[in-house]
Amino acid sequence: MFLIVSQTLMAEAQSAPSSFAPLAERVSPAVVNITTSTMVAGRTGPQGIVPEGSPFEDFFREFQNPNGNPEGDRPRRSSALGSGFVVSEDGYIVTNNHVIEGADEITIEFFSGKELDATLVGTDPNTDIAVLKVEADEPLPFVKFGNSDEAKVGDWVMAMGNPLGQGFSVSAGIVSARNRALSGSYDDYIQTDAAINRGNSGGPLFNMNGDVIGVNTAILSPNGGSIGIGFSMASNVVTKVVDQLKQFGETRRGWLGVRIQDVTPDMAEALGLEKAEGAMVSDVPEGPAMDAGMKSGDVIVSFDGKPVTDTRQLVRIVGNTEVGKSVRVVVNRNGNTETLLVTLGLREDTAETLPASQEQPAPEAPATKDLMGLTLSPLTAELRGEMGLADSAKGLAVTDVDPASKAYEKGLRSGDVITEAGQAEVLSIEDLETKITEAKDAGRKSILLLVRRGGDPRFVALNIEDN
Repeated sequence: MFLIVSQTLMAEAQSAPSSFAPLAERVSPAVVNITTSTMVAGRTGPQGIVPEGSPFEDFFREFQNPNGNPEGDRPRRSSALGSGFVVSEDGYIVTNNHVIEGADEITIEFFSGKELDATLVGTDPNTDIAVLKVEADEPLPFVKFGNSDEAKVGDWVMAMGNPLGQGFSVSAGIVSARNRALSGSYDDYIQTDAAINRGNSGGPLFNMNGDVIGVNTAILSPNGGSIGIGFSMASNVVTKVVDQLKQFGETRRGWLGVRIQDVTPDMAEALGLEKAEGAMVSDVPEGPAMDAGMKSGDVIVSFDGKPVTDTRQLVRIVGNTEVGKSVRVVVNRNGNTETLLVTLGLREDTAETLPASQEQPAPEAPATKDLMGLTLSPLTAELRGEMGLADSAKGLAVTDVDPASKAYEKGLRSGDVITEAGQAEVLSIEDLETKITEAKDAGRKSILLLVRRGGDPRFVALNIEDN
């Protein structure tokens, strides 16, 4: 057994590249340095603030304008550096949006030293990707995108770019992690320990075949320099963005038309789900999902044949799906599985709005009661006015929350409105007590509440055992 493992490790060690030189030599002609120029205000740095007439006034004036330039307050031209790479022989170049954002002039420097002016084709701030175009007299050397999904943790990778303005530079490392999320809805980063510094932004991350599997975008660092934690946007995200920017000059992402949240373990228990997976639909404004019959409280478990594990994954899948495509969406509704056919809309062109609720008669007896750490009261015209709610608002008003309760711990506060319990509408305290009893009879430990705050809905599961 030991011999077999040792032989395997030796074989893997032998497969490691003895040199990155052949790869670097092959792909470097397609990697470019990018210089941008922007007009900025005369003084862009921090200004010393001292009282007029202070003995320090002259000091700060001299410090901020050491050459005594009377034009110090006038606009000046500022330059910035970044990296990019050519993806077609006719001159399309990929880089980061933050490299060229706000630039008046963009200059591309090739490995050979040749320089060309570039025009902006389109940008996508959501993935921090931009596409540029240069006009050349002859076909340009270019590199191809690879399949980032095939990259495995531990694979060798090579980064190339213009770190700290030092010119063309190569660094190598391995894939440290996959599917990293930083801050955006469509994030899918490859983490690498290949050195990435300022100026590397927009440069390519290559696999050993010379295919681009990532666009170097960000680093995690306490001092601004590389500490071996760098992030490259995965090529399978970038390629779709690049294709749309080249075709339309903008991104056109699919739009499902729902508000969603992750399914927590206590929510899964309250719904009788086997696993805390999927995306809980908290609201369905007018749009594709409503037209297809989707409802608040549905749990999306599959989209276009792909299992849904959480909201982040669903947002990315929907955004990468073609606008106008009809897809099958499988939802769990009240313990049963249903399949809906949804025709996706265009996300960027559509704003989600809450549908107006139909007015419901308020209960005649506006009783107040404490349940699950909440002080609740049915909505009345007077309460709606005090809480700044629309006349059409309905449900139970939360007038107080016990700070020691689970409800408080889960974020419920005075002013919230409970509109559903156990995926059924509640207009009175009696409605809520009935749903609590039903949940207990069904052996549930918690009940799912739909809570609205300022019109924004979210589901919260509260324990009912000690109620």
